[in-house]
Amino acid sequence: MLTITGLGVSYEGLHALTEVSLEVGEGEFVTIVGPNGAGKTTLLKAISGSVTAQAGRILYRGGDLGALRPSDRAALGIAHVPEGRRVFPSLTVRENLELGSYRRAARAGRASSLEEVLALFPILRERHGQLAGSLSGGEQQMLALGRGLMARPDLLLLDEPSQGLGPRIVEQIFETIDRIRRERRLTILLVEQRVVEALELCDRGYVLETGRVVLAGARDALLADARVQRAYLGAGA
Repeated sequence: MLTITGLGVSYEGLHALTEVSLEVGEGEFVTIVGPNGAGKTTLLKAISGSVTAQAGRILYRGGDLGALRPSDRAALGIAHVPEGRRVFPSLTVRENLELGSYRRAARAGRASSLEEVLALFPILRERHGQLAGSLSGGEQQMLALGRGLMARPDLLLLDEPSQGLGPRIVEQIFETIDRIRRERRLTILLVEQRVVEALELCDRGYVLETGRVVLAGARDALLADARVQRAYLGAGA
């Protein structure tokens, strides 16, 4: 579904991504892990079009995304749930969710999509008339995720959904992501700093450091890799 080859992104002469190549197959759950500043968020922004790549190619279902605007990429079925949630604080929960269904393919099913999201996140049903800015951090993350699902995407990009949340809420968010994947058979590309939780969810993963892919493999292989254990899991010397 998604093939990235030799991707390079720079900000004011500084290389955020260098020669990044990866693949995400139809129906796969792929995780990108790595430390702060590794380029994980930049990678998702390059896919969704909010930053411009200076090198390489991003192919989605065989088509080159390079010349397409972010709105055009969204229309193809790519939904990006950004870092920091980015809900509209002065709009209600329901209004935020409905904004997610602007994609033409999602408009006709807006009512059923809304019901599905509210069933997935019962707290949002309780808060549907409440301003989004008054929600807790965990509730805002649920709202951001729900808004992404309202677009009925084929590829869901998730950027640090655990950021700033307590352990109990993080567990709930990850359980919901896993449920979404199983029930909807969505293709998911997840960027996350919580390495163990993120890798346990995925089929395959990539480790990104200083803008480069330094390791790639199946979930169990990465969890067992000595370099991953030393760097991210606190194991070994």
